[in-house]
Amino acid sequence: MKTVKYIFSLCLIALLIHSCVKDDSNTDFVDSAVAPTNVLALFEVTQDNTGLVTITPTAEGAIGFNIFYGDGTAEPANLDQGENTSHTYAEGTYTVVVVAVGPTGLETEMSQDLVVSFNPPENMVATAENDAAISRQVNVTASADNAISFSVDYGDGSELVVGNIGESVSHVYENAGMYTITVVAMGAAIETAEVVIADFEVTEIVQPLVSAPDQPYRAEGDVVSIFSGTYTDISGVDFYPNWEQATTYNLFDLGGDEMLQYANLNYQGIDFSGTPIDVSQMEYIHVDVWTADENDAKLSPISSGPNEAAYDLDLTAQQWTSFDIPLSYFTDQNPLVDFSNIIQFKFDGDPAEGTIFVDNLYFWKASSDAPTGIVGTWKLSQVAGSLGVGPSDGDNSWWNCDSGCISDRACFYDDEYIFNADGSFSNVLGSETWVEAWQGGGNGCGTPAAPHDGSNPATYVYDEGAGTVTLNGLGAFLAVPKAINNDELTDIADTPTSVTYNVTLSNFDTEMYVSIDVGDGVFWQYYFVKDGAAVASPLAGTWQMSTDAGSLGVGPAAGDNSWWNCDAACVGDRACYYDDQYVFGTDGSFSNVLGSESWIEPWQGGGDACGTPVAPHDGSGTASYDLDLGAGTLTLNGVGAYIGLAKAVNGTELTDPLDAPESIVYDITIIDSNTISVMVDVGDSVLWQYKLVRI
Repeated sequence: MKTVKYIFSLCLIALLIHSCVKDDSNTDFVDSAVAPTNVLALFEVTQDNTGLVTITPTAEGAIGFNIFYGDGTAEPANLDQGENTSHTYAEGTYTVVVVAVGPTGLETEMSQDLVVSFNPPENMVATAENDAAISRQVNVTASADNAISFSVDYGDGSELVVGNIGESVSHVYENAGMYTITVVAMGAAIETAEVVIADFEVTEIVQPLVSAPDQPYRAEGDVVSIFSGTYTDISGVDFYPNWEQATTYNLFDLGGDEMLQYANLNYQGIDFSGTPIDVSQMEYIHVDVWTADENDAKLSPISSGPNEAAYDLDLTAQQWTSFDIPLSYFTDQNPLVDFSNIIQFKFDGDPAEGTIFVDNLYFWKASSDAPTGIVGTWKLSQVAGSLGVGPSDGDNSWWNCDSGCISDRACFYDDEYIFNADGSFSNVLGSETWVEAWQGGGNGCGTPAAPHDGSNPATYVYDEGAGTVTLNGLGAFLAVPKAINNDELTDIADTPTSVTYNVTLSNFDTEMYVSIDVGDGVFWQYYFVKDGAAVASPLAGTWQMSTDAGSLGVGPAAGDNSWWNCDAACVGDRACYYDDQYVFGTDGSFSNVLGSESWIEPWQGGGDACGTPVAPHDGSGTASYDLDLGAGTLTLNGVGAYIGLAKAVNGTELTDPLDAPESIVYDITIIDSNTISVMVDVGDSVLWQYKLVRI
């Protein structure tokens, strides 16, 4: 038995070494691949006193199964995914073992008890309940002595659903209403047991269970909000004017999050004609809409006249759908729509009589100070792990390119992926790139192979809200040409004309994470950097401690400085401290500029009073800083460099200036472009906290 399993694994690994599914030259992923999960087995028995049981195994990430019957049978049944096995048992209790085998040979074992009795099922109990999260889904559980499985007739003409005794099965009804549910328990005996659940009411979920998506930070001048909890709404808005509509209105409260509810929607206005707004400088209308049913809706901005144009809101039932609609969409339909004089919105039901919930209705534009987004020239980051593959988005543990691999593939890591402002895209590969066997290459540097050589014209569509970029053009690709949506190419002739990737921009749009699902739980993942990017740090400039009471303090948790904080009197007493400057250079340099006096404590030789700055915390050293927005950290490098209080360092409080560390890592939150919050844990949950403002 062990020999059979071992050979099976070895064969799989040998096959994968020569496969292009993961990587053609590196099999490190075999050692770190993920074993199958969610291993289950369904038992079904014939009701004829023979003891014939059919076992159907399932698992995520499995290609095969070994079934050990648990009755002394010498060899297991070997099954492929989707197959089952039948076995005849004598009366008794057995432990059936299911071993799920993954594509790399890794295994997951699951044991399940099986009771075979030729006595009829008895003491049967069956329950049905509406699912708390899925509309019109009913979950049924059954138990009975001497039973192995049960079937459920949900009473709506659908097929029977079968499950193991003691487990739960589910069904989603087309319509809410009253139904009769029949549950039959089955064992090895001819006789069965039955429970009828009469007049069970199937219910619909008719309101959101979660809030609309969080909205991003936008500067005050970049947004005009009609209704949102994130931005400041305009005043004088009537969300239910009398337009003789059949629609009803409710301000729905979901755990403190308010949203607009319009039921029986034929049409509904939102009126602010008393205070028209000029949004001609904005670029988009954003709105989030939730519906319980399959209905859609239309949204129309209305300018004085009135003049309007409608946008079709294609909604998905039982979830929030988000829209960012260019203003040009409306003016293209009706040039008379004047966004310098908007007075109303209108929603139309499509068809009428549905219910929608509306949140985050506002106009917005990209900040004039914003980074350039995806536009620019990108290259793969020459950091280990920037190219890899794994079982899920964010996990490239199956294989990733280490430092040696990066060196070997220098011809690949200098490839350029260019997103132009006019919507065109180019692969610029030079005379050589990494060419794989399926392209006619030798899994090494070679002449780029058409159509993946950048010779064909291509365009791109970047959807920031969805976090996707679509390349349109035969042979256009990012990083690995074989990785396409739901497949991996093995023949150049199969190259698609369009590929969509998931993308996340970070660090002021100078870094980009890309992933693509090629099917069967295989995700290729890449980290790019923008070539020649010169983006100023948001900290660049000169900062001081805020003179607000409490801007300096200490406490047991982030945001809690209740143990001690500097009140208004304290701020006045420490004027020599509150004028200290923290200077962040555009070149990554950092300086403490303290002047002739600062607040000097006893451990520095001072008297808890204004005094001459003491080395090394006097700004005389050379220092630099690193800001990691993703991690929310600010690192100062240089002995004596500090923010806030010189004594507060990672894991301790200094008692001697000579113990000053070479670097300090602070937690940082950028509140807005001119305000930051900085914190350091000095150990034992003692957190010094500072609020700084740009000057």
